[in-house]
Amino acid sequence: MRVLITGSNGQLGSEIRELSRSYNMVNFIFKDLPDLDICNAGELQNFIIKNNITAVINCAAYTAVDKAEEDEQIAKKVNSEGVSNIVKALQKVNGKLIHISTDYVFDGDQVIPYKESDPVSPTGVYGETKRAGELAVINGNIDALVIRTSWLYSSYGNNFVKTMLRLGREKETLDVISDQSGTPTYAKDLAKTCLKILCGGNSGNISKNGKLYHYSNEGVTSWYDFAKEIMKLGEVHCKVHPIETKDYPILAKRPQYSVLDKSKIKTDFKLEIPYWKDSLKDCMIKINSNS
Repeated sequence: MRVLITGSNGQLGSEIRELSRSYNMVNFIFKDLPDLDICNAGELQNFIIKNNITAVINCAAYTAVDKAEEDEQIAKKVNSEGVSNIVKALQKVNGKLIHISTDYVFDGDQVIPYKESDPVSPTGVYGETKRAGELAVINGNIDALVIRTSWLYSSYGNNFVKTMLRLGREKETLDVISDQSGTPTYAKDLAKTCLKILCGGNSGNISKNGKLYHYSNEGVTSWYDFAKEIMKLGEVHCKVHPIETKDYPILAKRPQYSVLDKSKIKTDFKLEIPYWKDSLKDCMIKINSNS
């Protein structure tokens, strides 16, 4: 098996790179800009054919949620057209695909965890372009699945955890939104799941109808409580104050509630998903050891 990881320098791609060392029978090829651009259909197709790629885990995405409101064409190019390019290239080689999507395809007006079958209703450019990418996979007639995730963080890259630690060390107080609920996802846990599905004897469960799955860590929290736990584990003495969404001006509307129901992925792939506080603790140990 020859597996291409696109967007390999991001949080998820970096975690996959680290875990890939355990899969001796799999040949992983890690690519990111400028070496490989998923928006260049010809370049991508040539690369996949020339390198005998049999599967792709697509971690490439335009994820700047607020900036996407102003850079709609770029967000669409990466999150929609780029995904379509991957699907078309894999059609040529009968390859498999795991594509990562987002909780932002929902409007966040629900009060119970979102199932894969719930209607989507993205409220901003980021969510709209990610949904278009999902549809490219679902309608692509290749062996593929889409995994929606939420509140991704890692010891790699830029994310909420590392931002809170940095700001907490710089400031005495921080205001953090308390009326948005969801579940943090440690990118390492998601990476393990992607590799288990694709390389751990489960790839036969990847079907041609582009199955949808939800994955995050277990539990529910708010950004405020998430920040409080980060400060506690990081031993950062910064006072965190709760504020409401209306008091924090942003360009793109965030889902008020984006808890994902993970029953389907746990059943189909026999997963045990860690509780978010336990995974955060693991990540914090890694961050502290690197600092």
